[in-house]
Amino acid sequence: MNWDIISGNWDQAKGHIKKKFAELTDDEIAEAKADGEILAGKIQEKYGYTKDEAHEKVAEIEAEMRDMK
Repeated sequence: MNWDIISGNWDQAKGHIKKKFAELTDDEIAEAKADGEILAGKIQEKYGYTKDEAHEKVAEIEAEMRDMK
């Protein structure tokens, strides 16, 4: 997981994460700013994904953010 891509563009990333995972609260997304593991955990809890599935979702977000640059 390369969280530098996300944290380096946090304002843009927040909106993107909120759009993809609308059930996450702003506070939950803010908690994840420092660490992708936290975001994966929040996604896993809210959406019922397995740990691997949640990590795949975070990897998708990272790839999408990289493509936006």
